[in-house]
Amino acid sequence: MNILTRYITAAYLKIFTLCLASFVVIYLVIDFLEKIGRFLRYQPQWLHIVEFFLYKIPEIVTQVVPLAVLMATLLTLGMLSRNSEIIAMRGCGIGLGRISMPIIVIACVISLLTIVSNELILPETYQQMRYIEEVLIRKKSANTFFRQNNIWHRDNNVILMARAFDPTHQLLKGITLWYFSSGMKPIERIDSNQGDWDGKQWILRNVTIRKLGPTAIATASKTSRMPVTLNLQLDDLKVVDKYADNMGFFKLRDYIDKLRKGGYETTRYEAQMHAKISLPFASLIMAFLGIPFALRSGRSSGIALGIGASIGIGFAYFITNSIIVSFGQTGVLPPVVSAWAANLIFALSGIWLAMTLDR
Repeated sequence: MNILTRYITAAYLKIFTLCLASFVVIYLVIDFLEKIGRFLRYQPQWLHIVEFFLYKIPEIVTQVVPLAVLMATLLTLGMLSRNSEIIAMRGCGIGLGRISMPIIVIACVISLLTIVSNELILPETYQQMRYIEEVLIRKKSANTFFRQNNIWHRDNNVILMARAFDPTHQLLKGITLWYFSSGMKPIERIDSNQGDWDGKQWILRNVTIRKLGPTAIATASKTSRMPVTLNLQLDDLKVVDKYADNMGFFKLRDYIDKLRKGGYETTRYEAQMHAKISLPFASLIMAFLGIPFALRSGRSSGIALGIGASIGIGFAYFITNSIIVSFGQTGVLPPVVSAWAANLIFALSGIWLAMTLDR
């Protein structure tokens, strides 16, 4: 690594760290002001509130790091241009590609680290964060557990297992209910294809009821509709969909395989799975887009312009990506296309800016 590479790398990392820390603090302050009123209704311990926001930091970092990369790129190159350092480098015969290479390499490393974080760190911190919010702060029952392949809920002498929850249609699918005696001996098993919420209770469809004797099934019957009263609300099940957003790529892939083998629709989760790989590369795309944008502005680049441009470009990317991914989740676009489309659009924009740049 020569002197020029070290100089640009040090300047970029210094500004990137400042931008990332600023975005994280702003996000935390806004999120704290939004949630603290609801949290205080349950009179929680302040230690639990602090722990909640500490566990939320990895999720915040993964969300704001592309913006930090873009802003650091614009500010770093903007300051080098204002100080005529870009002109001096060009005068020494150093090309724009050579000047930009340290930023591209750092952005690529950040994208790879984001993938690792999404796979290893984020699922664990998210589970801890949800437990603190639902059980320690909101004082909800800990009898409902959400895993990548099953949903378990215990309600007194009843245990429910469901293979999947469809948040779009608010349906539980692949339901099995076990009823136990006071000695925790199973006395009845109920199987149902799906259950829907009518506002007060769950309505099971295509139900098979098996009464269990001491050694075998005593009786078996079927019914097309059966109401069941459980202490399980829709708000509790919405956690399942959020958990899929924070599930690692390989766990989500296994979850999709199990749902597909069970005959369930997996398009929504397939789009989320492909986005696990595409979205971390937003940092690389932002750097690739920000370099020609900053160099095009030349010596007119300033802090205000860099901040404004980074926020505008960043929000345009995330809005575009959210809209296109939603098309993939609903089946309008193939999941893999919807996950990578925004990256392709903004990468092509960066190529166009680079090709039209005055060299």
